[in-house]
Amino acid sequence: MAGSEGLTTAASIGAVVLAGGRARRFGGEDKGLILLCGQPLVAWVIRRLRPQVAELVLSANRNLSTYADMGRVVEDDIPGQPGPLAGIDAAARGMEPEWVLTATCDTPFLPLDLAHRLLVGARQTGVDAVYVADDHQAHYGLMLFRRALVGEIEAFLTAGGRRVQDWLARVHAQPVLFRDDPQAFLNINTPADLALAERLAAHYPPPG
Repeated sequence: MAGSEGLTTAASIGAVVLAGGRARRFGGEDKGLILLCGQPLVAWVIRRLRPQVAELVLSANRNLSTYADMGRVVEDDIPGQPGPLAGIDAAARGMEPEWVLTATCDTPFLPLDLAHRLLVGARQTGVDAVYVADDHQAHYGLMLFRRALVGEIEAFLTAGGRRVQDWLARVHAQPVLFRDDPQAFLNINTPADLALAERLAAHYPPPG
């Protein structure tokens, strides 16, 4: 992302990086702090997103001092850790940009133009929320929505809703298709995924 167009995109978007997962397939480790090539997974996500946005917040519920060394941290304010939407809600309420981009802490190879392409997709379709899709699946945790929709998240949670996919359907979100890099949205869910990421990491240097 370069030039005045990229700067305009960054100024209008804040990012929430979701680092509250329990990583059951990693023995309950804090997934954001699992090391990939010697660096926490969440650090990979931060490095790739920070140049794309005006503000970045980490949503976490444990190891808060460790996360605070990497950025501003916001905890859920709904008891029982009801899922990622609660973290998004708590973080987005205190943000200023018009749009909110969300990303999970286990996707270390995100495109360096992710924010721009999602914003273009939202404007072209005229909707208030979009999410990433590729040729294989939808990635509902990677979405962009108008911050004005925070009230819709709160209402959804209050009514007992939990799934991100269901909330996106409620606000008529549309997919934005990404086809150019099949590994850009690799999720590190298992030790085998982590081993694959270790082999791929050299192809995804930090933005410079």
